[in-house]
Amino acid sequence: MAEELWNHSSLSSFVLAGLFRHSPYDSFFFSLVLLAFGAAVVGNILLLTLIQTDRRLHTPMYFFLSQLSIMDLIMTCTVVPKMAANFLSGRKFISLAGCASQIFLVVMVGGAECFLLAVMAYDRYMAVCYPLRYPVLMNWKACTSLAVASWIGGMADSVIDVGMVFSFPYCGSLEVDHFFCEVPALLRLSCADTSLFEDLIYACCVVMLLLPLGVIVASYVQVLTAVIRMPATEGKQKALATCSSHLAVVGLYYGGAIFSYMQRASARTPMGDRATSIFYTILTPMFNPLIYSLRNRDVTSALRKMLGRWGM
Repeated sequence: MAEELWNHSSLSSFVLAGLFRHSPYDSFFFSLVLLAFGAAVVGNILLLTLIQTDRRLHTPMYFFLSQLSIMDLIMTCTVVPKMAANFLSGRKFISLAGCASQIFLVVMVGGAECFLLAVMAYDRYMAVCYPLRYPVLMNWKACTSLAVASWIGGMADSVIDVGMVFSFPYCGSLEVDHFFCEVPALLRLSCADTSLFEDLIYACCVVMLLLPLGVIVASYVQVLTAVIRMPATEGKQKALATCSSHLAVVGLYYGGAIFSYMQRASARTPMGDRATSIFYTILTPMFNPLIYSLRNRDVTSALRKMLGRWGM
């Protein structure tokens, strides 16, 4: 007991096992990760720039999309630079503060994105089903309140997680079998019984995933019903293109999130956790701006206009 308390009180850093396992292909896979990271950063910054500079994109839908881009940037920039620095330097340590920061930011953004995707679905429902009242119902005050509520929801979850994770004693090996500090990977190192907290995490994840997903499904059932009844016009095609982009993002995010977080702790494995984490920390932030830019005429038009100003 004395040794456990000493280890807990003197805890100052963890060791991250990393993403790569000393194979001949490590440099190749590392290059792919950096390429995906660069594409995610450039794509989301470009999308934010377009939304900020083009007045045609100053609408509630693009305001929420800008929030999604900020979340994607925070998510990928929280994880990949530290992982890359450890790989290049050969040093695998992460400080206690750095580990807590990673948990806080990843959990906050993950939770906030769940709520934001539900808000975006509700926005499309209001735009398609109540077009005349839409400017009044979704005014800037309402949009800001919904966005702030999404961030607060994610932040509340992350504060609880960080507080609980670091209330447990850690003794013996401090090697986190992951490429960043994630809650389940840290709990495996604790020398205390964490089963009750793991059950609580599971219950919270079910609620935070399924409730927003219910809002998304209900909103799009109404949207698709309204779109089907529209005459074959350009407005119908635009509504379908916009909604299909959002549904693609929802599928991409929720596919990884449900597989990752709606599993009991006993069913999780370090390899499975790493695979799903790559999905939502690297691939999803890279694909989101591509999905919205390639399938959205307003964004592609704004991009052509910007390139034209630059003489390209």
